[in-house]
Order: sequence, then structure tokens, then C-alpha cells
Amino acid sequence: MRNEVIFFINGAEHRARGDAVFQTVSRYLRYDQRATGTKIVCEEGDCGACTVLVGRPEGGGLRYRPVNSCIQFLFQVDGTHVVTVEGLSKNGLTPLQDAMVRCHGAQCGYCTPGFIMAMAAMWEGARGSGLGAREVSAALTGNLCRCTGYEPIIMAALEVEGQPRIDEMFPPDPILRALPDGEGVRVGSFFKPATLEEAIEFKAAHPKCVIVQGATDFGVWCNKRGFVPEAVLSLDAIEGLDEVRIEDGELIAGGRTTLAAIEELVAGKMPELERILDRFGSPQIKNVGTLAGNIANASPIADTLPFLYVTGARLELTGRGGTRSVPIESFYRGYKTLDLRPDEIITRIRVPLPPRSDTLRLYKVSKRSHLDISSFTAAMLMRRSGDRIESIRIAYGGVAPVILRLPKTEQFLAGRPFALETFEQAAPIARDEITPISDVRGSRDFRLQLAGNVLRKFFHDAG
Repeated sequence: MRNEVIFFINGAEHRARGDAVFQTVSRYLRYDQRATGTKIVCEEGDCGACTVLVGRPEGGGLRYRPVNSCIQFLFQVDGTHVVTVEGLSKNGLTPLQDAMVRCHGAQCGYCTPGFIMAMAAMWEGARGSGLGAREVSAALTGNLCRCTGYEPIIMAALEVEGQPRIDEMFPPDPILRALPDGEGVRVGSFFKPATLEEAIEFKAAHPKCVIVQGATDFGVWCNKRGFVPEAVLSLDAIEGLDEVRIEDGELIAGGRTTLAAIEELVAGKMPELERILDRFGSPQIKNVGTLAGNIANASPIADTLPFLYVTGARLELTGRGGTRSVPIESFYRGYKTLDLRPDEIITRIRVPLPPRSDTLRLYKVSKRSHLDISSFTAAMLMRRSGDRIESIRIAYGGVAPVILRLPKTEQFLAGRPFALETFEQAAPIARDEITPISDVRGSRDFRLQLAGNVLRKFFHDAG
């Protein structure tokens, strides 16, 4: 059992012990290493100025993904290679950086290092093949600029030729040989066990511990609310919990499967889920955020939950007594109240995939199209028989303390003609089934109006 975290930064080995492991990666880079190219602006994972690349062992090499270092902690980068903007330019400007200069992609320059790193990640994945303005914009969703209007940045990305791979700058073999492999870590109140059994025992002994995987919410709590957890548990070293596959008509995701991995799996196979995951958050957020974390956070406006409700997803919860299966709807007993015993961990999510003949539509209403918290969410899964609605499942988010199925509305629609008039008649029933409140993201009346409008929109979309 190690009492330190081991990681690399720009090819050099680093070790951290004690309280140091609880600082954010961005602060460690800036204040401990004087790598000030990584900027700290929002400390919420919204602006992307702190973007770095994190390389994790995969397929015999290192796979690099962009992450927001302001909401990642040193204990999370144990066993990885972190590359900053300084690492890209150690031998002079790369073609990517040169293109930013030529196209005047920077004005005040504060956001520029984050854009550079996000663009470097884009080139790592695409190698320039098939990149257009749309693909570049998608890759830069998590990076904000208030000077350039983005056009010169996109132009720069499209003009890049010959950008070297990270492996060419930092050969992976020496790093991989030095990185720890499969070993547990215990530093103060942080525990990264090597087995699921060890994780369960730790959680049983520390019922108020926080399981930190993506830290997309945890990081904000610590940075902005001064949250100090009693204990922190990581599942990173436990084999199998990052699995994601489609098998026997089910989407099966392990307890630490990232949203990016799910998005990659369903690309071209489930367009509705792919579309809503595209709007879920930036690449930096989806590369670390997990489906299990979105479920356990228990937000009534969580983007994935309406989909899980209408598909009848089940959670596998593992504790000292073994594994039990719980329907997603039974998992929530009230606002932020879960059917999860002190020793239990979400180890797997099973999602029955609807047949292609069924109609699935997912909706998210937010003030910004991308990278924004929802005001209202909805999912509808309909089966038709000729010109009639054979059955329909409806789930709304942002209208009650938990995600709601709408049984009265579903019952009313079942067996009726698939017609606009039918959905018009269902709208007041749906409004009567919800209890929205007014908050900074929308008023009660606004959400009540959406509850009816989304039924009308579903009719037009599904027609």
C-alpha cells in the first residue's frame, strides 16, 4: 500500500504526500511548479482556461484526454501523465500554436492556453481527418473566449498541418514503466483500494465518505463552498468498473464508466442518447464525469435520468451482503435521498435498449444550448400500433424534488389516436402531475408551460 501519489508532468516524475494530494491540479501546477500557462478563472469547470491533457494507460500506451484541472485533484491523477501548454512548446511553437499566432486567435490571451490544449486533444483523436468548422466547434465547447468571437480560433484549428502527437514529444514507454500499476494508495483520509472488497469495507467504516471519480460537482463544492469531506474513496484501481458494452439488448456501464466512453459507444447507434450527451457538457467534463456519479448526485435536473427512467434502467448495488438490483425509479426516495446502504457502491448500470420500432425522444431546456445546467428535461418512449399509441412512457426533470414518471398522462395517451389533438388534451393532465418551483433557471409558470409544450413538440418530432 503506497502512502503517496505518483504521476508525471511533461515527462518528469512527481510524487505528492500528505495534504498536498488534496489540492487541485491547477494550483499545484501554478503555485508549486510555476507552470503558469495553466490559468485559473472560474474554478467550476466552465471556462476551460485550465485545460490540460491527462494520459492514462490504455491498450499498451497512453491515451490523452482534455480535462479541467481546476476541479481535478492530485489524488485523481495518480498513475497518469499530465501535459500542460509548457509541455507542448518545449522545443518551440508547434504547428498548432503557430497557426494561432498567424490567424490572430488570441487577444488578451488569458484563455489561449486552454484553447491550445483542447485543440491539441482534438488533433490527438482526429489527426486532422475529417475536421471541419463544426467538429472544431464541438471540440472547443468547453472553452470560453470573450475577445475574439471564436472565428480566428476556428480558422487557426483548420489551418494546422503536421501537429505532432503527444507520444512523439513524450515517448510513452519510459513513463509507463515508471507509473504504478494496480497498487492501492492510502494518504490521510484518501483511499484508493485495489479491490472492490476493500472499497466496500472502507465505505462501511466511513459512511460519510465521498466517492470521487469525476469530481465535476465535488470540485466545485471544495472550491466555492469550502467543503471538506471526512474521507475520500476512489474506485480507479478496481478492474472492471470502467467497462461499457452493449450485450443482449442492454447497455451495460460499470460504476466508473465515463460519459465520454458511453458517448463513444453509442455514436451512430443511438442518435437520441448521443445528441443529449453532446449537450450534457464539454469534452473536459465528459472525460471525467461518470454515469454512476450523475445518478448518485440525485439532481432532479440530471440530464441522463429521464432517459434511464423511460428505458427501465436497473442499478447493481454491491455491499457486504452481496449485490442487489434496484430499479432506477425505486432508487430515489426523496430529494437527495437514496436507497443506498452505508456499505454499498453502484457497481453497474443496466439499461434495456428500446427496439428500433419504438420512438425515443429526449429533451433538454437550458439558457445556453451547450455547457449549461438544465431548467427542464424530458424523455418519452412510445410504441405505436398503426395510427394509435399502443403505450408510452414519460419522465420529466426539473418539475419536482426527483425525476417524475407521469402515469396519469401515460394512461390517458395509451390506446388513443396518434394525433396533435390527443397530445393537446394530455397537456393539462401532465401539468397536474408535476409540482415545479421557481428558481434562478426558470419560474414555476415557465416549467408548467414547458410540461405541455414538450408533448406537442414530441408529436411533431415523432410524426
